[in-house]
Amino acid sequence: MEYKYLKVSISEYTAVCTITNPPKFTLNEYGAIELLNLLQQLENNNDVRILLFTGENPDIFIAHYEIGELASTSEKQQGETTAGKPLELHDMNRLCLSLENSRLITIAALNGGATGGGWEIALACDFRLAKKGKYRFGLPETNVGIIPGAGGTQRMARMAGTARALDLILHGSLFSPEKAFDLGLVHRLYEAEDFNSEAIKFARVLAGRAPVALTAAKTAIQQGIRKQNIEEALLIEQECFDRAMMSEDAAGAMRAWLNHEKYEWKGK
Repeated sequence: MEYKYLKVSISEYTAVCTITNPPKFTLNEYGAIELLNLLQQLENNNDVRILLFTGENPDIFIAHYEIGELASTSEKQQGETTAGKPLELHDMNRLCLSLENSRLITIAALNGGATGGGWEIALACDFRLAKKGKYRFGLPETNVGIIPGAGGTQRMARMAGTARALDLILHGSLFSPEKAFDLGLVHRLYEAEDFNSEAIKFARVLAGRAPVALTAAKTAIQQGIRKQNIEEALLIEQECFDRAMMSEDAAGAMRAWLNHEKYEWKGK
């Protein structure tokens, strides 16, 4: 499939998706739909286990969601009310949920700035790797009279805590890669000159691990954390454990370990 806003390559079980939209490198409605379509396409590709996102501009991951689109929508909605209107998730929310629910392990290789919708996509990925540099992350939407609308309020609060999320979002604050790392929002910090190679190395390590087990563990964590009741969460874990146990990889890898032999993952 051809894309206007994405450049995709696949090798060694890893899909690298480079996001582009010059000259501003923002994300728009069509870019979000393309990302959703790509994810759905890769779900059925057994040659892909890891999906890594990065930005084409060396200093920008995704600048932010296109404010012009949001301004036009706001102008059209003047005088309207939400009373009685059915609520449904828009494409950005569907995209971010799909990233969390995907069998693929997703990585945001943050080569540069990511604010607003760009940061929300990064938060929806399983891992965030950041390049050291003088650029910023964050959710500054309250500075223009709106709030994060693609899960930013929820994911920031879950990852950084309610108090920090309130402080950062209500003040519309942006923060450095180092601050993001200190807050636990970024998993790895790499030197700029090593970033691309380190990000690919990180992806390759995961691609070489047990694919069925990694997907099962991701599902148990992502779905279990949403449950209020620990027993409901444990049932999700149990189902994921059982699914992994029933895989050919589990039987083969454990027997190989007992026999001091190497096992090649089949992904089934």
